[in-house]
Amino acid sequence: MSSYQDVISMLTSQGKFYINLGLDRVGAVLNLLDNPQEKLKCIHVAGTNGKGSVCACLSSILSKKYKVGLFTSPHIFEYTERIKINDVEISKEDFANLTEYVVKLADENSVHLTEFEILTVVAFLYFEQNNVDFVVLETGLGGRFDSTNIISSNLCSIIVHIDFDHVERLGDTIEKIATEKAGIIKENSPCFVNSNNLGLDIFKEKVLSCNSELKIVEPLNDNSQILKYSALKGVYQKENLALVEAVITYLNIKGVVVTQEDIENGLKTVQHPCRFQYNEDLNLIVDGGHNPNGIDGLRKSLDTYYPDEKKKIIFGCLKNKNYKTMVKTLFREDDEIYFYHFNNPNSCEVADLISSCPYKAKSFDEFVLDKSKLTVVCGSFYMIKELMEKIIKK
Repeated sequence: MSSYQDVISMLTSQGKFYINLGLDRVGAVLNLLDNPQEKLKCIHVAGTNGKGSVCACLSSILSKKYKVGLFTSPHIFEYTERIKINDVEISKEDFANLTEYVVKLADENSVHLTEFEILTVVAFLYFEQNNVDFVVLETGLGGRFDSTNIISSNLCSIIVHIDFDHVERLGDTIEKIATEKAGIIKENSPCFVNSNNLGLDIFKEKVLSCNSELKIVEPLNDNSQILKYSALKGVYQKENLALVEAVITYLNIKGVVVTQEDIENGLKTVQHPCRFQYNEDLNLIVDGGHNPNGIDGLRKSLDTYYPDEKKKIIFGCLKNKNYKTMVKTLFREDDEIYFYHFNNPNSCEVADLISSCPYKAKSFDEFVLDKSKLTVVCGSFYMIKELMEKIIKK
């Protein structure tokens, strides 16, 4: 029997750790398992930025009354973060055993699954075995050919804010990206979107072809009680929480019983690490903004919540991201700016980041933690664990 570390080594090996969009492989293995995904009631979430926040809030609220599976990505510290029931992570033992079982089954039937496909199958199997009432399901990349889209139906779909990201796989126009995200819309099942979503025209066409309905939601205003309850901060939560509220209202109409108290308690206790997350002991914010839209939201949130504080900002990202735009959006002349090169073959070089920055910038090697100033750690999720360990040691 493989240990947790054994299966992590396998998942992160060159033979598994790559992207190969498509539904045939994951469908073949799930079929061998009697299609556990078809026995689950799923809320399916896609989009560029905000998926994780919406998923975390829905799971936290519904968990006050029901048994709720949550599948998200990426993880920050441990793979087990991706698969939860009522916000409790799958145990390392269960994760290892199920992963080993799924990989063995796939190999015996000559099906070569990628890392994310394995995780998707493990999640569906774990949720079925534990008889969850609902599953909140976050897409990994895109929608149409994302392995989570193997489900044939859903309670509803949600498409959060879309923008340019993963253009090499999803397309280089908003229309192409929206088309990929719209792939999660199912027959006779409503899709929820914000009124300012750039893909509205595409989504309207898709729901018509699916005999469904597009439910367009206005962002919350500043006085909304839901915003005040929520443990998640950031100006972009006005859009995310509006979608959460609309979906809960819809589910209540369909017979799901969620009270106002459940909503309040769910939002007060929701946990979603590294999304404008404040550490009071260090006077530090961690945010996984890793594309231009995410960085724009981060900067607006910093200006809103901390307009007068001096800031030390540490940024790092993958080199295939639009880092030039992110750097110009993120920084101000009076910020102390540091760039970080992390342990990933696709990490952007510090020299390239410095050369793209209009203001004076340094390598993280020169960073000194000063709790009198607000430190902001932002960029790729792949670097956060590594970088935070170094900051704490400083």
